[in-house]
Amino acid sequence: MDWTSTISEIVGRYSGQGGGTAAAPQDPHADFQRVTQAAPRDVVAGGISQAFRSDQTPPFSEMLAHLFNQSDPGQRAGLVNQLLGSIGPGGVRSIPGMTNLYSLIPSGTVSAAQASQISANQVQQVAAHAERQNPAVVDHVSAFLAQHPRVMKAVGGVALTVALQHMMKRS
Repeated sequence: MDWTSTISEIVGRYSGQGGGTAAAPQDPHADFQRVTQAAPRDVVAGGISQAFRSDQTPPFSEMLAHLFNQSDPGQRAGLVNQLLGSIGPGGVRSIPGMTNLYSLIPSGTVSAAQASQISANQVQQVAAHAERQNPAVVDHVSAFLAQHPRVMKAVGGVALTVALQHMMKRS
């Protein structure tokens, strides 16, 4: 059975099939959770990536800082490690005002305990720098978040609607 048949009523709302429109659905948070349980991870990651890149949503770095605030310590560490992986071990050192962050993570990876010492503002700055240096970081972070879709609730309905619309186009 195809994953979209499991969620056929959602598919219609977000893909335009059956009279569906791009209007804001009643509960994109619940719809997103249902879709992420049925859809392949690469489809979910692609939808998240599109939400980060959309001109209908805040910038990637801002959204990621908000997600960081709403994440548990392990997810925070994972998000930071995705960013660090995209800019290389010394990449943080080249960001103005980030020497204190660099001293916290000299190994280039962050533990859950270390992630609790990092602020959302620092994550936003690192994310903005990482995106400028390596735009593929959006895809790497999206793949990570596809493994933790519940945290995506924090990005809001518009971003989830954009993600869902993209996922339905791939169905």
